[in-house]
Amino acid sequence: MLNRIARFFESRLSKADGDSDTFSDTERQMTAAALLMEVAATDRVFDEAELAAFKKILAEVYQLSDAEVNELQNRAEQRQQDATSLFQFTQLVNDHFSHEEKFVLVKSMWQIAYADGDLDKYEESLIRRVAELIYLSHTDFLVARNQARENPTV
Repeated sequence: MLNRIARFFESRLSKADGDSDTFSDTERQMTAAALLMEVAATDRVFDEAELAAFKKILAEVYQLSDAEVNELQNRAEQRQQDATSLFQFTQLVNDHFSHEEKFVLVKSMWQIAYADGDLDKYEESLIRRVAELIYLSHTDFLVARNQARENPTV
């Protein structure tokens, strides 16, 4: 399983053509799920509220069934544990996500961070770094945060 995930990211990062048409929905979902999992794990406490928010976000944003969400969760947990930097994820986001998809991703990250009722400084720092690395404007970063704060569980 780990080798398959590693091959996925290696193949995506090695493609130089930047053709967004070749980036499948599954690849898009895996990239987003890995970043969401990173937020959930940042404070070292992945509680039930964060897990529920993670699953709800994936189901609603990507129209996935419970079985698909569970499979994606398992793959994202393993990928997040093996990750050495955010670059492998943010490069894929920059290459294949629209501005709107980037906004939804950052908003979803905020929703995960707020899900347990305790915004950890490391969660906030991670979301800020990702937003900067994917070139989301500071205004959009703040709007996403405010929308997530108003509706933390999607």
